[in-house]
Amino acid sequence: MEQGWDPQIKTFFKKILNSISYGLLWIIGCAVAGIWFRLGYTGGIRPVFPVVCFYLIAFITLLVLLRYLAKTWKSR
Repeated sequence: MEQGWDPQIKTFFKKILNSISYGLLWIIGCAVAGIWFRLGYTGGIRPVFPVVCFYLIAFITLLVLLRYLAKTWKSR
């Protein structure tokens, strides 16, 4: 059996796992806020302001996540 992994392989797998986990965390967070707390859609006479805020925050956090992932994958 192998005694240890190559450090480059270890950092590569860590990048993959971090990318997948942060992506899933963002998706689950947006889904919970949008569906469970009913922020993702308007219904009846509900004001539009919370919906606009939800989508604006979701878009900004998506940009932050994409920037983090790009920075992570560019680094060695």
